[in-house]
Amino acid sequence: MLRNASSTRPAVYVIEEKGSRAVVKDFSGNGFLFRNLVGRFLVWREEKAYRRLKGVKGTPILYRVMDGRALVLEHIPGRSLESTTDTATLPPAFFEDLRRVVAEFHGRGICHCDLKRAANILIGTDGKPYVLDWSAAILQTEFRFFPLNLVYQRFILDDFNAVTKHQLRHCPESVSPEAQERYVYRSKAEKMIRALRDRLRELLQRMA
Repeated sequence: MLRNASSTRPAVYVIEEKGSRAVVKDFSGNGFLFRNLVGRFLVWREEKAYRRLKGVKGTPILYRVMDGRALVLEHIPGRSLESTTDTATLPPAFFEDLRRVVAEFHGRGICHCDLKRAANILIGTDGKPYVLDWSAAILQTEFRFFPLNLVYQRFILDDFNAVTKHQLRHCPESVSPEAQERYVYRSKAEKMIRALRDRLRELLQRMA
Protein backbone atom coordinates (compact mmCIF):
# COMPACT_ATOMS: atom_id res chain seq x y z
CA MET A 1 0.00 0.00 0.00
CA LEU A 2 1.43 3.36 -1.08
CA ARG A 3 -1.54 5.47 -0.02
CA ASN A 4 -4.81 4.64 1.70
CA ALA A 5 -8.07 5.95 0.29
CA SER A 6 -9.45 9.14 1.83
CA SER A 7 -12.79 10.88 1.39
CA THR A 8 -11.66 12.41 -1.93
CA ARG A 9 -8.51 10.51 -2.94
CA PRO A 10 -8.12 6.98 -4.29
CA ALA A 11 -6.03 4.25 -2.73
CA VAL A 12 -2.71 3.62 -4.49
CA TYR A 13 -0.95 0.28 -4.11
CA VAL A 14 1.49 -2.04 -5.84
CA ILE A 15 0.56 -5.56 -6.93
CA GLU A 16 2.88 -8.33 -8.06
CA GLU A 17 2.21 -11.47 -10.04
CA LYS A 18 4.75 -13.91 -11.49
CA GLY A 19 7.56 -11.43 -10.94
CA SER A 20 5.78 -8.53 -12.68
CA ARG A 21 4.67 -5.44 -10.75
CA ALA A 22 2.00 -2.84 -11.43
CA VAL A 23 0.57 0.19 -9.66
CA VAL A 24 -3.17 0.37 -9.02
CA LYS A 25 -4.99 3.65 -8.51
CA ASP A 26 -8.28 2.55 -7.02
CA PHE A 27 -11.45 4.50 -6.15
CA SER A 28 -13.43 1.41 -5.11
CA GLY A 29 -12.67 2.04 -1.42
CA ASN A 30 -14.15 5.55 -1.44
CA GLY A 31 -17.71 6.41 -0.46
CA PHE A 32 -20.51 5.05 -2.66
CA LEU A 33 -21.46 8.33 -4.36
CA PHE A 34 -17.89 9.55 -4.71
CA ARG A 35 -16.54 6.35 -6.25
CA ASN A 36 -19.45 5.94 -8.65
CA LEU A 37 -19.73 9.56 -9.76
CA VAL A 38 -16.45 11.41 -9.26
CA GLY A 39 -14.25 8.30 -9.23
CA ARG A 40 -15.59 6.93 -12.51
CA PHE A 41 -15.33 10.35 -14.12
CA LEU A 42 -11.69 10.80 -13.05
CA VAL A 43 -10.74 7.30 -14.16
CA TRP A 44 -12.34 8.01 -17.55
CA ARG A 45 -10.42 11.30 -17.80
CA GLU A 46 -7.10 9.76 -16.87
CA GLU A 47 -7.67 6.81 -19.18
CA LYS A 48 -8.14 9.29 -22.05
CA ALA A 49 -4.81 10.88 -21.15
CA TYR A 50 -2.96 7.55 -21.09
CA ARG A 51 -4.47 6.51 -24.41
CA ARG A 52 -3.11 9.74 -25.89
CA LEU A 53 0.30 9.07 -24.28
CA LYS A 54 0.67 5.54 -25.66
CA GLY A 55 4.23 5.11 -26.90
CA VAL A 56 5.62 8.25 -25.24
CA LYS A 57 8.82 7.28 -23.44
CA GLY A 58 9.00 8.72 -19.96
CA THR A 59 5.34 8.05 -19.09
CA PRO A 60 3.81 4.90 -17.55
CA ILE A 61 1.94 2.37 -19.66
CA LEU A 62 -1.76 1.92 -18.94
CA TYR A 63 -2.41 -1.82 -18.66
CA ARG A 64 -6.14 -1.77 -18.06
CA VAL A 65 -9.11 -0.14 -16.36
CA MET A 66 -10.97 -2.25 -13.77
CA ASP A 67 -14.72 -1.83 -13.42
CA GLY A 68 -14.45 1.85 -14.40
CA ARG A 69 -13.11 2.67 -10.92
CA ALA A 70 -9.42 1.69 -10.99
CA LEU A 71 -6.41 2.12 -13.27
CA VAL A 72 -3.67 -0.51 -13.52
CA LEU A 73 -0.40 1.14 -14.55
CA GLU A 74 3.17 0.20 -15.26
CA HIS A 75 5.34 0.15 -12.14
CA ILE A 76 8.50 2.15 -12.76
CA PRO A 77 11.26 1.56 -10.19
CA GLY A 78 12.93 4.72 -8.96
CA ARG A 79 12.54 7.58 -6.53
CA SER A 80 10.47 10.73 -6.53
CA LEU A 81 12.06 14.04 -7.38
CA GLU A 82 10.33 15.31 -4.25
CA SER A 83 12.58 13.13 -2.08
CA THR A 84 15.78 14.19 -3.84
CA THR A 85 17.99 16.73 -2.12
CA ASP A 86 21.39 15.80 -3.52
CA THR A 87 21.88 17.95 -6.63
CA ALA A 88 24.91 15.90 -7.65
CA THR A 89 22.55 13.07 -8.63
CA LEU A 90 20.75 15.28 -11.16
CA PRO A 91 23.00 16.25 -14.04
CA PRO A 92 21.86 18.73 -16.73
CA ALA A 93 21.13 15.77 -19.03
CA PHE A 94 18.26 14.74 -16.73
CA PHE A 95 16.44 18.02 -17.35
CA GLU A 96 17.23 17.91 -21.08
CA ASP A 97 15.58 14.48 -21.18
CA LEU A 98 12.64 15.78 -19.15
CA ARG A 99 12.11 18.64 -21.61
CA ARG A 100 12.12 16.13 -24.46
CA VAL A 101 9.42 14.11 -22.69
CA VAL A 102 7.35 17.27 -22.16
CA ALA A 103 7.78 18.30 -25.81
CA GLU A 104 6.71 14.84 -26.97
CA PHE A 105 3.47 14.73 -25.01
CA HIS A 106 2.71 18.32 -26.05
CA GLY A 107 3.11 17.05 -29.61
CA ARG A 108 0.36 14.55 -28.82
CA GLY A 109 -1.94 17.43 -27.86
CA ILE A 110 -1.88 16.99 -24.09
CA CYS A 111 -0.64 19.10 -21.15
CA HIS A 112 0.15 17.69 -17.72
CA CYS A 113 -0.77 20.87 -15.77
CA ASP A 114 0.73 19.72 -12.46
CA LEU A 115 4.45 19.28 -13.09
CA LYS A 116 5.40 21.83 -10.44
CA ARG A 117 4.66 19.13 -7.88
CA ALA A 118 7.97 17.29 -7.58
CA ALA A 119 6.08 14.15 -6.53
CA ASN A 120 4.82 13.84 -10.12
CA ILE A 121 8.33 13.40 -11.51
CA LEU A 122 10.15 10.13 -10.97
CA ILE A 123 13.88 9.52 -11.34
CA GLY A 124 14.04 6.00 -12.72
CA THR A 125 16.73 3.53 -11.74
CA ASP A 126 17.99 4.07 -15.29
CA GLY A 127 18.54 7.75 -14.43
CA LYS A 128 15.80 8.88 -16.81
CA PRO A 129 12.81 11.10 -15.93
CA TYR A 130 9.27 9.75 -15.84
CA VAL A 131 6.13 11.89 -15.55
CA LEU A 132 3.40 10.45 -13.32
CA ASP A 133 -0.19 11.22 -12.28
CA TRP A 134 -2.17 12.49 -15.27
CA SER A 135 -5.40 13.14 -13.36
CA ALA A 136 -5.22 16.92 -13.93
CA ALA A 137 -4.17 16.69 -17.60
CA ILE A 138 -6.05 18.53 -20.34
CA LEU A 139 -6.29 17.85 -24.07
CA GLN A 140 -5.75 20.45 -26.76
CA THR A 141 -9.06 19.46 -28.37
CA GLU A 142 -10.86 20.57 -25.19
CA PHE A 143 -9.31 24.07 -25.43
CA ARG A 144 -9.35 24.69 -29.16
CA PHE A 145 -11.67 27.72 -29.21
CA PHE A 146 -10.84 31.31 -28.22
CA PRO A 147 -10.03 32.31 -25.49
CA LEU A 148 -9.38 28.81 -24.15
CA ASN A 149 -6.77 28.23 -26.84
CA LEU A 150 -4.71 31.02 -25.24
CA VAL A 151 -5.07 29.37 -21.85
CA TYR A 152 -3.91 26.08 -23.35
CA GLN A 153 -0.78 27.80 -24.69
CA ARG A 154 -0.18 29.08 -21.16
CA PHE A 155 -0.43 25.53 -19.81
CA ILE A 156 2.19 24.46 -22.36
CA LEU A 157 4.50 27.18 -21.10
CA ASP A 158 3.73 26.19 -17.51
CA ASP A 159 4.84 22.61 -18.13
CA PHE A 160 8.20 23.86 -19.42
CA ASN A 161 8.47 26.44 -16.63
CA ALA A 162 7.93 23.65 -14.12
CA VAL A 163 11.01 21.92 -15.53
CA THR A 164 12.94 25.18 -15.14
CA LYS A 165 11.72 25.49 -11.55
CA HIS A 166 13.07 22.06 -10.62
CA GLN A 167 16.27 22.65 -12.57
CA LEU A 168 16.88 25.91 -10.71
CA ARG A 169 16.64 23.98 -7.46
CA HIS A 170 18.78 20.99 -8.38
CA CYS A 171 21.10 22.25 -11.12
CA PRO A 172 20.85 26.07 -11.37
CA GLU A 173 24.09 26.61 -13.28
CA SER A 174 22.69 24.70 -16.25
CA VAL A 175 19.58 26.92 -16.73
CA SER A 176 19.90 29.15 -19.79
CA PRO A 177 19.20 32.90 -19.53
CA GLU A 178 16.32 32.46 -21.98
CA ALA A 179 14.68 29.80 -19.80
CA GLN A 180 15.08 31.97 -16.71
CA GLU A 181 13.52 34.94 -18.53
CA ARG A 182 10.52 32.85 -19.62
CA TYR A 183 10.16 31.65 -16.06
CA VAL A 184 9.92 35.13 -14.52
CA TYR A 185 8.34 37.18 -17.35
CA ARG A 186 4.85 38.59 -16.72
CA SER A 187 3.05 40.98 -19.10
CA LYS A 188 -0.45 42.39 -18.42
CA ALA A 189 -2.01 39.99 -20.91
CA GLU A 190 0.05 37.22 -19.38
CA LYS A 191 -1.28 38.03 -15.92
CA MET A 192 -4.88 37.87 -17.17
CA ILE A 193 -4.31 34.51 -18.85
CA ARG A 194 -2.51 33.24 -15.77
CA ALA A 195 -5.46 34.26 -13.57
CA LEU A 196 -7.88 32.29 -15.76
CA ARG A 197 -5.45 29.40 -15.90
CA ASP A 198 -5.12 29.36 -12.10
CA ARG A 199 -8.90 29.12 -11.71
CA LEU A 200 -9.01 26.20 -14.14
CA ARG A 201 -6.01 24.50 -12.52
CA GLU A 202 -7.58 24.81 -9.07
CA LEU A 203 -10.74 23.18 -10.37
CA LEU A 204 -8.78 20.37 -12.05
CA GLN A 205 -6.70 19.69 -8.94
CA ARG A 206 -9.77 19.61 -6.70
CA MET A 207 -11.38 17.12 -9.04
CA ALA A 208 -8.20 15.03 -9.20
